[in-house]
Amino acid sequence: MLERCLVILFMVVSGSSFHGNITQRCFQDTIRFLEDLNKDEPSRYAVLMYDAFGKMGSDFTGGNMNRLGSLSECLSADAGDFKGQYCQVILKQGKMEYIVGLCVPSTCKESEVEVLVIIDIFQYKGSSLIAPVPSVLLPNDTQGIYKAQCLENMATPDASAIVCLLICLILAALPLSATLYVAVLKWKSPKSEDASPAPPGEFDENHYGTFQLNNVHLRLANSYSHEDESSKASNITNQERRSQGVREKGFLDHFIATISLQNTAPAVLSAQTTGGSYSTLNGIRVLSLLWIISGHTIQIWSMINLDNSNRWKNSVTRNPLNILTIGGPAYLAVDTFLLIGGLLSVQSLLTLIKNSKGKGIFWIVVKYLLNRYKRIQPLHLYTVCLCVGLLPVMPKGSFWIFAEMQTENCKRRWWTNLLLINNFFESSEICIPWSWYLAVDMQLYILTPVLLFVFQRSKYAMITVATVLLLTSSLSGALLTAFLHLPVSLPLTAAHAAYFDYYYVMPNARCAPYVVGILLGVFMKEKKEHLLRTERQAAAGWVSTFILLALLIAVPYFLNDVPNYPSASHSVYQGLHRALWAAAVAWIVLACEEGYGGFVQSFLSLHFWRPLSNISFACYMVHPLIIIGYSMMQETGLQYTAWNLVYLFIGHSFLTVMSAFLLTLLVEKPFLYLKSCT
Repeated sequence: MLERCLVILFMVVSGSSFHGNITQRCFQDTIRFLEDLNKDEPSRYAVLMYDAFGKMGSDFTGGNMNRLGSLSECLSADAGDFKGQYCQVILKQGKMEYIVGLCVPSTCKESEVEVLVIIDIFQYKGSSLIAPVPSVLLPNDTQGIYKAQCLENMATPDASAIVCLLICLILAALPLSATLYVAVLKWKSPKSEDASPAPPGEFDENHYGTFQLNNVHLRLANSYSHEDESSKASNITNQERRSQGVREKGFLDHFIATISLQNTAPAVLSAQTTGGSYSTLNGIRVLSLLWIISGHTIQIWSMINLDNSNRWKNSVTRNPLNILTIGGPAYLAVDTFLLIGGLLSVQSLLTLIKNSKGKGIFWIVVKYLLNRYKRIQPLHLYTVCLCVGLLPVMPKGSFWIFAEMQTENCKRRWWTNLLLINNFFESSEICIPWSWYLAVDMQLYILTPVLLFVFQRSKYAMITVATVLLLTSSLSGALLTAFLHLPVSLPLTAAHAAYFDYYYVMPNARCAPYVVGILLGVFMKEKKEHLLRTERQAAAGWVSTFILLALLIAVPYFLNDVPNYPSASHSVYQGLHRALWAAAVAWIVLACEEGYGGFVQSFLSLHFWRPLSNISFACYMVHPLIIIGYSMMQETGLQYTAWNLVYLFIGHSFLTVMSAFLLTLLVEKPFLYLKSCT
């Protein structure tokens, strides 16, 4: 063994047969580890490092191909001059790629680890610690190394992570500090100053220098409100100065009250539906959100750390009963969000026009777009900061690379999220990939003023423009599917990157549900009488809707295989399914609003949905971080079973709701309410 290592050392030093160099320190420490391991009585640290190497397990054919080893055991090894460093190498054997965990001296770099693997230096008693898969399982036993990646033992956050952490902490601390301040003042406030209640976030300008909160006037500027007549007749300059002080103090007081939890929490927890809103949307929104969380749970699970992926694909993807575990139909829920977005955008724009007081259409549209931008960006950018600042300091497991990739993408591409154009970049480079929805939603938001402007000129012109948009969206999806051979549901491997880059996150693919939502919003506002007049009409509509929804969910299971030629069935489904799904959901909203919803309307209109709907945006933004954080801390792969999925889904949903509630109170609502201070 020693002679072989000396020969290799000579080759490394001379630079022959290698594309990279190994430092003397790395090589010496590696030789020491192997010598201590191959002794008759191996050293304790060498035993730990050896035991931490990934070894082949059972059920290779079922998908248990990765040999992850033990990260924690590797990091616990200490030889004095060096410590154990956990690395992973991605090896190719035939068409198969798999990961092998290594425990190498901490003095070695990733490039050096690659060379050490190539020369097959890691051996015990003449047997390689990175042996290829036996030929009985994989006929081609020739190994090739793709890359090596190592986890730093004492990785410290860089400047960007520290800045993001500070921003997140400061923004969260402001409402908490305001809450404490308001609580202290309320405790000190005399009971005689109780007054009538004021709605959360509203400011009564008649109480100058005070604010109303929980039926109590906290008079913070009372030193100015009881001036005598002689003070009022004093020098005008002093009066102006004093008046300015009142205004400044009143603004600050109201600002503090606005962002305090005493103000934001009642609004978030309220179960009352505001007047003029659609009663069923809260239930539809929450159920769609839960469907998305279930889809992301299995998608991220299967992409990162599923140890029986082949069995899962064979059993689940071909069984229509498992609609909550497959990626494709689960993401029709995003189209439901877009339908709701189009529907509510009509209401938002019409309200803005009503309150415009004669302003020009240009300024109305600008304000309409700015309101939307200000509505979604604070929490969106806060989530970007969480990704950059929080993930690097979380405990790391064998799957830390996926989280590290998310962090690095945000460091490079954060500005695309700021401009809401991140969906136009490669999916592998998107910062917080699920934020593509916000970009698409903002890009489609401009369609509402366009269609309403055309509607003011001619109803039939608007229908014509909307029809063109629907046909364009459907046709583009069908053609892309035919020529790029795209799957009709979310792919389970990285083999179909074009599905994300050219179709899934593009506004042309998502245009149809949004346009359907706009048409529904215009119809609901302009209709003079009910569309449904008899129970027979309603019954026929409900039966047709349920059949359509069932078909749209079930068909992807029968089109699961992607042919390498243009497929008419795949193209037709891809082109039509989003528009048809939106039309079916639109029917549910319409039927319920016209009083023909029956038990569906009763269920979707339960007050229970309202608090969850209030935090649904925060839930959407934070739940992938929770799933990624959980996955990155695992040291071993997870076994797919239906009960494991249910257990993880319930756990992720619970943590999502708790985290989203805090984010809504500390970030989203304070920014939303700040406009009442200006």
